[in-house]
Amino acid sequence: MKLIRRNEQAHLSARSGQTREMYFFYEKNTGVAHFNVEAGPDGQFPVEQAAGLLAMHCMVRGQSPNDYIVMVPAENDFLDGLKEKADKLLQAGRSAGSSVKLTRREDEVLGGIMRSLANKEIAADLNLSERTVKFHVSSLLAKFRVRGRLELVREASRHSNAPTAPANREARGNNGELPKGFSSGSNVLPLVKRCMA
Repeated sequence: MKLIRRNEQAHLSARSGQTREMYFFYEKNTGVAHFNVEAGPDGQFPVEQAAGLLAMHCMVRGQSPNDYIVMVPAENDFLDGLKEKADKLLQAGRSAGSSVKLTRREDEVLGGIMRSLANKEIAADLNLSERTVKFHVSSLLAKFRVRGRLELVREASRHSNAPTAPANREARGNNGELPKGFSSGSNVLPLVKRCMA
């Protein structure tokens, strides 16, 4: 078990009648907070109470005290500027928007995925084998660093060079023409993409 403490000044403020410190017990492997204890009236860590709670949690979960870490909230002056700096970095990261380079076929397969088509349907549309489509889907998952099709759609939607899906067969009329008001250059977005925008 590891204890991460604040400086001595924090303990003095607890003694002067202000709110007492809370000690939070987190599981090391998962980061889940299981319980917390409040400092005593003198501002000291309540060893007996904490030891009892820790032993009980370890017994119930089949763990040892070494599986836990104890944390206390940081003083506000330790965190000065943290939010502002994080916001600036986040904005810079979003504006940079790393572009993912796709081949023509990957772009076409991604368009089918964006239209929620199955591999078999994409293969039929592109005159490819289903196995080739699966290969391109795997390549797309790796390039966008995602694990599934839904995450792929979400990530592709965020990138500036994400393809806009062409109108699918259902949007066309019986003779293969687009409905009135649509041109072949129109951006017809799939339902999934519209919901996430």
